[in-house]
Order: sequence, then structure tokens, then C-alpha cells
Amino acid sequence: MSQPPQPPQQPGGFGAPQEPPAGGFGAPTPPPAGGFGAPTPPPPAMPPAPPAQPPTAPAYGYPQAPPPGQPSAYGYPQTPPPAQPGYGYPGQPQQGYGYPGQPVTQPMAPQGPPGGPGGKKPSTQTTIIIAAVVAVALIVGGGVWYAKGKDGDKKDESKSGSTQGADGGKDGKEGGSTGGGGKEQAPANVASKVLFQVPQPKVADLVHVNGSWLTDKVYAKSGVNEIVGYDSAKGTQLWKLPLPGAVCAATTHVTSDGKTAIIYEGPKASGEKYARCTEVAALDLATGKLAWTNSVKDGDRKAMYEEVTVGGGTVATGGTSGGAAWDLATGKLLWQPKITTDQCKDAGYGGGEALVAVRKCGDYDNPTVTIQPLNPKTGAPAASYKMPAGVQYAHIVSTKPLVVAADVGDTAGDGSGISDFFSIDDKTGKLLARIPAPGDKYAADCDSTEVEKCTSVAAGGGKLYVPTEEHDGAGGNGYSGRTNEILAFDLATGQPVPGKADAGDGSSLAPLRMDGNNVIAFKKPPYDKGSQIVSVDGGSFKQTVLLQNPADTSVRDALSQFGPEYGEIRYNQGKLFMSATLLSKPSTLTDEKKYLLIGLGTG
Repeated sequence: MSQPPQPPQQPGGFGAPQEPPAGGFGAPTPPPAGGFGAPTPPPPAMPPAPPAQPPTAPAYGYPQAPPPGQPSAYGYPQTPPPAQPGYGYPGQPQQGYGYPGQPVTQPMAPQGPPGGPGGKKPSTQTTIIIAAVVAVALIVGGGVWYAKGKDGDKKDESKSGSTQGADGGKDGKEGGSTGGGGKEQAPANVASKVLFQVPQPKVADLVHVNGSWLTDKVYAKSGVNEIVGYDSAKGTQLWKLPLPGAVCAATTHVTSDGKTAIIYEGPKASGEKYARCTEVAALDLATGKLAWTNSVKDGDRKAMYEEVTVGGGTVATGGTSGGAAWDLATGKLLWQPKITTDQCKDAGYGGGEALVAVRKCGDYDNPTVTIQPLNPKTGAPAASYKMPAGVQYAHIVSTKPLVVAADVGDTAGDGSGISDFFSIDDKTGKLLARIPAPGDKYAADCDSTEVEKCTSVAAGGGKLYVPTEEHDGAGGNGYSGRTNEILAFDLATGQPVPGKADAGDGSSLAPLRMDGNNVIAFKKPPYDKGSQIVSVDGGSFKQTVLLQNPADTSVRDALSQFGPEYGEIRYNQGKLFMSATLLSKPSTLTDEKKYLLIGLGTG
């Protein structure tokens, strides 16, 4: 589970506000010469430069005990590495999508995968061989798991020759729901075309552009000191919302009537060099207007916030001063930061169908972390679960079902922020199962400190869906291309569910979200094909292609600028939007065209 490092933040938040380019984004403009998509022809392929030789691949498969003594590689944001892999060529390890602004890599002799942007340290060759053999045996035999008993002790169990069905329960009646119940259906023609694209605006420094949302009619994306709403089918600009500063944080949750929430920089206070992330607002995606904007005092100035969510009709924010919340409809303050005498505070919240707090108490270096489902109107906890010792940060994967990820004792060792998943009863606070997810085997990822910023993982229908790390394909030697699988675990017992979704040689799968009891996943393609959006049936693991992107080189190269871990991917009813979260000064080493966003669709 490798996490791309983030650049250091400027003092006081996101740095000095950047001026938008002349004219702003305006209506989406056709790409200049050398762009992609009809009617402009694509540019000739650039000769890439060869990457450095990567280390050997880690083992993969069902979970084993986390490797002892591995140091944690995450913590404070780091500067992005200088080289960007593309989709890959035969014999080239698939390394994800890389970082914006990096050159495309050159095909090379087959090697193992890189350590990844999270700084993962590979095991020795002997360990790799043994672990790979064990992993294959476990996949055939049904897997190994450990669940948390009433006494809180880990219990190792194994099971082979299971009679359970593909849905994880006998005759589909136990161990979680079967698949189905989703709204996404494959169109008659799944082939997509580029609907529109917006070039990256010129900036003089690193600029955060967090936030993108997709409804039935509108795709909205944050830019430089603004948010712009586009017609999701035509690309015409519907509205533009200028802001006094950058969008510091944005929730992915959107209500049924198109409301969401953001945090943005307020005006610079007297004597301050940088603006601060103090303004909390509700955004109406249909009109592009802020329904309300509020802030709270922290001593003699406004409190700063790092993250925001929406759950149960409440907008909740988290920061170093503690949590605060407002009514989504009216903007009424429901509660505000309060640090108790025992140094307890809400560090942040998970939203969606419910509202769940991550509460921290005690010493900064050795805190007590508690998970609390809340009454969203009062903030009163309905239940409470105390995380194990050694957890500094907890991440909400889902509020219904309630699933939490954490790196216990800094044992993940790969910068992913995850060594274990915790399935919790949201009514009683009882731990249902603790599911180990060693970082060298699984590719889910959570931001090092934020409560609600996990990628490549999904939970629903009684199951947790996690992708494995990439490994050699059927050929076993790199020539067949790197690949991975999505595996599932029963949230009631922690048991691995028989079956898997295979990406296929040269491809890899990353869960994006749930759709009923099915999983919507992004499939990264081999070097000569286009990426896909697929629906993975939660019972049978059967994959249905919902959208097939063009295999044209110019389109594939453009889409390679975005990825599940560091870009924003939004899919709904035959439309896919991929966008950047961080803009950087144009490189003088390449003339590669950079994009703020790209939209594709089957319509």
C-alpha cells in the first residue's frame, strides 16, 4: 500500500493565494495544437527516458501477520519524486500513474516493481520466494485470517476446502450480502470518447486544487481561487464561483439535492504573510452559489481547519483546535472546538450516511484514539470504540458499515497508513473483526493524518474490498505484465471471502466506491489498451465493463497524469472525470501538455 508523498505546505496553510490566469477557465476551450481528442490530431509520441532499475516485487495474497519491526514511512509530507511512469510497455513494471509534471518512462528489460512513492522497503529475495509460495497456497486453500475475540486477543485460524459460496456465506445466507442492487448499468456501447478537457492553468508555485463533484447534470472542479461548474455532457461552463483564496479541503460527499461542503482561505489578517484555511461553506452544485459561509473563533483569531465532511445533514470540520459542526441547510453552529482538561478533542469526522468522530486524548506522541458514532445534530456519541495502543491516527473508510483503518505501532512500513482494518458495530461500539492488511501485500492507502482520505478500498454489503499490490502476471517473469486482484473480507467475522476479481495480465484494479452491493473500480490498462471502469459483482466477483476508454496514445498519455491515489476520479452513469489535486510550475524539461481535468463519456 504505497502512498505518494505530498509536498510541504507553506506556513499558515496553502500558501499565498495565486492569481487565476487571464479570463479564468471560462467555457472549456478546445486543446491547442498537440492536444488530444477530436477534431485535433494527436502529437507524435515523445521518446521517453529510461527509469532507474526497480527492486524486486513483494509477495501478495491473503493477509499474514504484519512483518515485525518495520518502520513507518509516513509522517510529514514529502516532496514528489522526479520521474513519472506511464501506462507501461511489455516488460516494463506497472507503477501506477506517477506524479503530474514528470516525464514518461522508456521501455526496459523486465524488472520487479519499484518500492513505490510511499518509500516501501522491499524484502530479501529469499523472503519474497517463500512468501509468494505461501500466498499462492493460501489463495487456493481459502486463506488465513485473524479476528478479534471478546477478550480483545487475536485468534489465528485457517480454513481449507470451504463449502461457502462466492458471496462468503452458505447458500448466500451468511457472511455478508450477495452482489447486485447497484444503479450503474453497462450501456449498449461502452466505448467512450473525450467529452472535453481543461488545460492546467499556469502557476508560479505549487497550488492545491482540492475538490471535484459529479451529479446527473453538473461536473464541478476547483481551480486557482475558484470553482467552476460544467455541463457534464457538453463541457459548457454553467457557473463560476470566485473565491478569495485556495480551496483547502473538500468533501467527496454530495447530498441527493446537490449540496456539498468546502474549506477555503479567508482574507489575510493584518500582519500575516499567508492566508489561513478558516472559512467553512456549503456549496450548491446546481447553482454554483455558497448557501452559507461560517467560521469560529480560536482565541483572538479564527480557527483553522484541515478537513471537512458531510453526514446526517451536518457539515463537520476537523483541525488542530478540535472539531466543529454546522447544520447543512441553515448554517447554524451546532458545536465548536472544545479541548477538555484531559486534552481530549475531535480530530476529525467521517461522513456519508452517518457521522463518526475520531477523538484523541492525552499526549501528542502517545494518544488514546476513540471512534465515536455521533448524533449529527447534537454531537453526542451514540457508541464508542477505543483503538488499540500504538494508534496515532485513525481513518474512516466507511460510516455505514463502520470500517476504520489504522497503522498499529507503525508496522505498515510502506507509508500507506494501514496495517489493519477494524469492523465496528456502530450501535454498540463493539469490535466485530480486526482484519490485518500488511502493506507489502495490499494496495489500499490512507492519508497519513487526515480522518477521511482513503483510496483504493471500499466497504459495503457486509464486506471489505481491498486490492493486492501489483505482482508478475501469469508468465511470472514480468514479460506478461504486472497485475493484481481485488479480494474481499467478511466484516462480521474478518474471514476472507472465497473468490477474487482478477485484473488480468498487464492491468490492475483499484476500487473507487460501492454501488449497492457491487464495487465500481478503475482498471489501469496494459501499454496498448485504454483504461476501463468496471463493476465488480459483490457476490460472484464477475466484472462488467461500464466504460472503455480510447487506446489512442494521446488519450492514454493524458489520462496517465491522474490516478486513484493522487488524482480525483469521479464516475456516474457513463461519464468519467479525472482531475488534478496539485498544480505545479511547468517543467522546462518537457513540452508535455498538462491538464486540470479530462472528461470522457459513452453518450
